[in-house]
Amino acid sequence: MYNELGLTLSQVTESAALAGYKWLGRGDKNRADDAAVAAMRHQLNDSNVNATIVIGEGEIDDAPMLYIGEQLGKGGAAIDIAVDPIEGTRMTAMGQPNALAVLAAAEKDTLLQAPDMYMEKLVVGPQAAGAIDLARPIEENIRNIAQQLNKPIQELVVATLAKPRHDSIIKTMQAMGVRVYAFPDGDVAASLLTCMPESDVDMMYCIGGAPEGVVTAAVIRALGGDMQARLLTRDVVKGDTLANIKHAESERQRCNEMGVSENVILRLNDMVKTDNIVFCATGITKGDLLDGVQKHGSYLTTETLLIQGHNRTIRMIKSNHDLNKTNKELLKLIA
Repeated sequence: MYNELGLTLSQVTESAALAGYKWLGRGDKNRADDAAVAAMRHQLNDSNVNATIVIGEGEIDDAPMLYIGEQLGKGGAAIDIAVDPIEGTRMTAMGQPNALAVLAAAEKDTLLQAPDMYMEKLVVGPQAAGAIDLARPIEENIRNIAQQLNKPIQELVVATLAKPRHDSIIKTMQAMGVRVYAFPDGDVAASLLTCMPESDVDMMYCIGGAPEGVVTAAVIRALGGDMQARLLTRDVVKGDTLANIKHAESERQRCNEMGVSENVILRLNDMVKTDNIVFCATGITKGDLLDGVQKHGSYLTTETLLIQGHNRTIRMIKSNHDLNKTNKELLKLIA
């Protein structure tokens, strides 16, 4: 079943990537995101699955995004999905590298259900599994990871996001001699690099989105890595302005309704309770993991990373999409 499901879901991220590509470099990240959402929704509804969105980019009320609790598919395998139709909307809008369409799927009731809010994340690959503790200072984690990897701290490589909220921690790591790769966006891709043999990234740390965090947890579990995380309210991350405090109150209420707690450390098994995971990522722009969408006459070419946790299979799928034979409804979104 999982081989067939993997191919089905790879078509979903392909459709989202193709739709996002239509808006590549046009400076409008919202229209790119909307197009990818519509394409992903269309493809899921045309698939033989019984899918529930457990964490996405929007809430149910007037959400233009794939909202939490949304039911999709024609019927079939009952799965939960964590999704980010475009990881890197700004990168897509500006034509920058590393934009992806991503999703993770697993058996019902095995993925963390949480609001769309901030999440602090600490991720390592298989060789450093067990060496992290988000309750400890970043310096202690770096020393423990370096010791477990048998590496001098000066050879350790950490990926993070180039955000003002990370400026202090980046300086701390660099003062220790760590090499820091700061990406403009895209913590799923940055996290994946910790588990890729050809990558020199040893650790990923950032405060980013919760949907991307659950997607990351799924693929990191599938690859044998390790991750800890915690949900953070907006006032903690962005400052205690009146607007942020009000937004944080709403986030705490949503957490209470969904049975999760903010500022509590979540281990990998708290976020993903099964190895039966399917992860798909399709490149929109060329990046460290995947090539982006490329146009060749009436064809668009995509590259998709498909990871299946039940047997730890990693596939790279190169697909040619003939625009002359594409479903008319989907064609409106991608051409």
